[in-house]
Amino acid sequence: MLNLEHRVPPPIVGLLVALAMWLLGTLPPVLPVATWLREGVALLLVAAGVAFDFLGILAFLRQRTTINPLRPENASALVTAGVYRVTRNPMYVGMGLLLTAWAVNLSTPWPFLGPVAFVLYMNRFQIAAEERALQARFGDEWSAYAARVRRWL
Repeated sequence: MLNLEHRVPPPIVGLLVALAMWLLGTLPPVLPVATWLREGVALLLVAAGVAFDFLGILAFLRQRTTINPLRPENASALVTAGVYRVTRNPMYVGMGLLLTAWAVNLSTPWPFLGPVAFVLYMNRFQIAAEERALQARFGDEWSAYAARVRRWL
C-alpha cells in the first residue's frame, strides 16, 4: 500500500471528504428536519469548528512554531496552552466539526460517513506520524502532555 503518511495536507483531505459528502448527499432518503433547526445546528457547528481552528493556529503563532502539518519534525515548541489544554489536535477537531456541519446541512444520512472517514484517515495517516515526530523531538515533555490531554475531545 502506498504510504500516505504526511503526503496530503489536511485541508485538502477535508475538501476531498466534503466533495464526497456532497455526492453522497444526492442519495435518498432526505431527513425530515425543519430548515430552521438544520441551519441552526449547522451554524453552531461551523462557529465551533472555526473557533477551534482559529485558536489552534493562534496558539502556534504565539509560540512561533510551524503550522505545517507535513513537517512536524520542524516544530520549535510543544504547544500545550490555550485550546491545546482541551485537545491535542484542535485544528483537526475544527475540520471535523466543519464536516459535521456540512453533513447536517446536506440533510441525508450518508454524508455523516464523511466526518468518520476524516477522523479515521487523520488518525492513521497524519496524527500517528505527527505524534512519533513530537515524541522524538520533545521526549518526556510530549509523553506527559499526551498522557493528560486527549487526541480529539
